[in-house]
Amino acid sequence: MERKDKVQGKSKEAGQIKKKQQDVIGFLEANKIGFEEKDIAANEENRKWMRENVPENNRPATGYPLPPQIFNESQYRGDYDAFFEARENNAVYAFLGLTAPPGSKVLKNCSRLTANISAIFLAAFIVFV
Repeated sequence: MERKDKVQGKSKEAGQIKKKQQDVIGFLEANKIGFEEKDIAANEENRKWMRENVPENNRPATGYPLPPQIFNESQYRGDYDAFFEARENNAVYAFLGLTAPPGSKVLKNCSRLTANISAIFLAAFIVFV
């Protein structure tokens, strides 16, 4: 019985990760923000890069950081929870390190906006282009 619970727990966790990835990707696509999705499940090099580049203070106490993890090229931007909070506060463009499009709510509500983004990493990880 214990083994079945562990398998179901991992399956549930994988489903939650997938939903978070789809949420990030859906937002990027809807807002026409270019990105590259990096697969860490099938590509050891991507997995190693992501794990090494998530800052120490953003890593879990045990284990490895779970996707989605978001980067602007090699600059770490945050995980799903940080993305979600930024979206709720109309500050996603600033979170991603992007200039908000003219007339957007974000531009009116947020003064800290920067240039363009090149990459994001999900479990797939996402890279902006």
